[in-house]
Amino acid sequence: MTAETSPDSAAGNSRGILLAVIAMLVFGLQDAVAKMLVQDYSPFQISMMRFWAFAAVALFMVSRKAPLSQAFKSASPRLQIFRAALLIADIWMFAFAVKTVPLGELAAISLIYPLLVTLLAVIFLGERVGVFRVAAVVSGFCGALLIVRPGGIPLDWGVLFAVLSAAFYAGYIVCTRMVAQQDSTATSMVYVGVVGLVMTSAVGVFFFEPMDMNGLLLLAVIMATTIAAHTLMMEALRHAPASVLQPFSYLGLPWAIVLSFVLFGHLIDPISLLGAVIVAGAGLVVWARERQRKVKIPKTVSPTH
Repeated sequence: MTAETSPDSAAGNSRGILLAVIAMLVFGLQDAVAKMLVQDYSPFQISMMRFWAFAAVALFMVSRKAPLSQAFKSASPRLQIFRAALLIADIWMFAFAVKTVPLGELAAISLIYPLLVTLLAVIFLGERVGVFRVAAVVSGFCGALLIVRPGGIPLDWGVLFAVLSAAFYAGYIVCTRMVAQQDSTATSMVYVGVVGLVMTSAVGVFFFEPMDMNGLLLLAVIMATTIAAHTLMMEALRHAPASVLQPFSYLGLPWAIVLSFVLFGHLIDPISLLGAVIVAGAGLVVWARERQRKVKIPKTVSPTH
C-alpha cells in the first residue's frame, strides 16, 4: 500500500478537504460583507483594515515556527517584494470590483486566474503547454466573454477591476512559483504580511473616515472571517497537499451565486451561468493537466480577498 493510498493519507486528505470547503464558505461570506461595506466606505480603507487581520494571522503563524528575523532572509528579496505588491494590487482591484459587480459574476470572472497563470508561466517560466491546456484557456476566456456580453452584466469599471484583480493574482501565483524554488513558505508569508501591511496602510490612511456602529460591526465580521478563513486554509494545507485541495476552491462560485441572490436579490442569468460553468470547467481542466504533468502548485488554493 503506497503512501498516497494509505489510511492515514486518506484520512488526512478528508480532513483537509473538509477544512478547505469550510474556508471557502467563510471566504464567500467575507466577500458578501465587504460588498455591503464598500458601498459607504473607501475600498482602500476596507482593504487596509482587512489586511491588518490577514497580516496578523500570517506573522503569527510564521513566528510560531521560527524567528521573524530569520524568515526575512530571502534569496530574492526584490522578487518577494514585487510578489507581495501584486497581491495587494489584487486585493485593491477586487475591493473596487465587488462594489458594483454581483457576487456570482465576480466569482466567475475571478476564476480566469488559473488560465492567466498558464499564459504567464509560458512567458516567464518557459513551461510547455499542450493542446488540452490551450483549448481550456481559449474556452475559459470565451466563457468570461459570455458573462460580460451585451445584455449581461454592465460593462463598467467594476468589470475591468475584476479582470485586473485576476491578472494581478495570476502574476502573484507565477512569482510564488519562482520564489518557492529558493525561499521557504515562511519567508514568503512574512514578506506578504509586512509588505502588504505597509502598502495598504500607506494608502488607506489617506482614505480613512470614522465609521458608524453598523460599519464597525461589519468590519469586525470581515476581520473575524479573514482570520477564520486563512487559519482554516492553512490547517487544511497541513493535512492535505494543495493539489488535492485546489478543485474545491471552485465551490466558491455556486456559493457566491447563492449569497448574491439571498443577500442582494440578484439572480445570475442563464447565459452568464453558462459562461461561469465554462470558466470553472476550463480552470479544472488546467488543474488536472498540471497535476498529471506534476507541475508544482503553490500552497495557495484561493485568492486572499
